[in-house]
Amino acid sequence: MSRTCCSAVSTGTDFCFIFASFKSYDEPEILQYQTTPPCLTNADGGHLQEPSKAFLHEIIQKLNDLFEGELSDQDKVVYVNNVIKGKLLESETLRQQAANNTKEQFANSPNLNTELLNAIMGALDAHNAMSTQALNSKRVQDGIKDILQNHARLWETLRDQPAR
Repeated sequence: MSRTCCSAVSTGTDFCFIFASFKSYDEPEILQYQTTPPCLTNADGGHLQEPSKAFLHEIIQKLNDLFEGELSDQDKVVYVNNVIKGKLLESETLRQQAANNTKEQFANSPNLNTELLNAIMGALDAHNAMSTQALNSKRVQDGIKDILQNHARLWETLRDQPAR
């Protein structure tokens, strides 16, 4: 079961927390919402409230302290929470260490540092490869456009967003 609660921060960017159960743990995913943001109830029937907005604001502040340049909040959140975290979730070593150690022991593991660097390099390689293919191939560009229009609801999402 998953729960969703969307929130706007002072930057005007709207994000959703997607709380998806994984091995009996609830772990928030932060995604920019694509339709009218629902706020579903959590398991005990209560609504997710202001703590989610504060949590998102804290994450964005931490990301702003890390990254410089012309990067949107969404660029930073997606990079860390989706791309890098996604690469780390592929690590069998980290999966085993998380299962067999406390959070503190896991945080101090030298494998976490190694796997983090591997994830950063893997993300760079994958994004460079995909961007190069997309730039050099009309077929890939057309395929991306088809996915965005017919499956990822680009038009609908753009229409649902308020004018800035």
